[in-house]
Amino acid sequence: MRRIAGIVLAVLLIGGVVAAVVAGREADDKGTATKTVRGVIGSEKADFFADPDVVKALAAKGYTVKAETSGSWAMEGLDLEGYDFAFPSSQAPAVELAARYKVRGTLPRPFYSPLVVVAHRSAAQVLAANGLATLDTEHRGTLKMAAYLDAARHDRSWQQLKGADKYGELSGTLFISSTDPESSNSGALYLAAASYVANGGRVVASDADLDRTEPLLKKLVTVQGAQQSSSDAVFRDFVSGAGNPLVLVYESQVAALLADGQQPGDLVVLYPDTTVNSDHTVAPLTDNGQALAQLLSTDPQLRGLAVRHGFRPQGSATGFASAGTYLKQELTGVRQAPVPTSAVLHEMARRAKG
Repeated sequence: MRRIAGIVLAVLLIGGVVAAVVAGREADDKGTATKTVRGVIGSEKADFFADPDVVKALAAKGYTVKAETSGSWAMEGLDLEGYDFAFPSSQAPAVELAARYKVRGTLPRPFYSPLVVVAHRSAAQVLAANGLATLDTEHRGTLKMAAYLDAARHDRSWQQLKGADKYGELSGTLFISSTDPESSNSGALYLAAASYVANGGRVVASDADLDRTEPLLKKLVTVQGAQQSSSDAVFRDFVSGAGNPLVLVYESQVAALLADGQQPGDLVVLYPDTTVNSDHTVAPLTDNGQALAQLLSTDPQLRGLAVRHGFRPQGSATGFASAGTYLKQELTGVRQAPVPTSAVLHEMARRAKG
């Protein structure tokens, strides 16, 4: 009987130890567990959310982000029930989404990026020689928007520009490649900047303004033929050497490329003298989405990682470090054009697409 009692006691003790270990593991799991937050993001932020350091930093704060990409303007057509946040590349579509899903309060804008034109060196030099651009360094300059739009209005070709005959790749109509303005934020903001200049330095706000600027905007779009819906795809094509010698992208995409150690010797970044900043704005659809947006806006580590991916943090003029001679640290000499309302932008894009 004593032997049996001893065996039973030993089993109970072992069981108690096992239970304690399991309970301890469960406690540890609860201490390190993360909340899964689902969202839809603009494609230009995909690398940011996939960055292992960003994943680790978010996990340390208790969050795992499951992000799907979409064109920023195309998000308005998605069913976002069950998602925690939408993170388009501009304020206007975020405001529309917030209204649809009854989101109250000021929408967080963790970071922003200006639109720039990337050019092959030959194209940049020809533009500069013909008064359409100026070059500050071998890899950076300014696009004169009024002069460029005048050239577009008159259907000027590369062959009409002096010096272009030296470069076989510069032929046909002079134009900037952009994304589809009906589905992509960068394409829509391109029209916003161009229409502001074409409208005499006034934001397009009425039917009369739309009528006045429509012919030029239609030329800017139709000359391109088929357009892609993703700025990421357009930029990758340019870097690979395919496509048009002038392409509209986000500055952040160039910065991320340079931060990755790539410095294409043929690349020139042209800052339009009138441009539009892409304010990456979160529409929080749940409390978890709101908490994530707050982290992206305020957490020093996440703000630093955003800079590494080429985004300029809001409220920190010196937070963005330029990458050598390619990018501006301060956006001096760049005029920020106001963005029309979402309704006007949609109508502008519809008319431009014809």
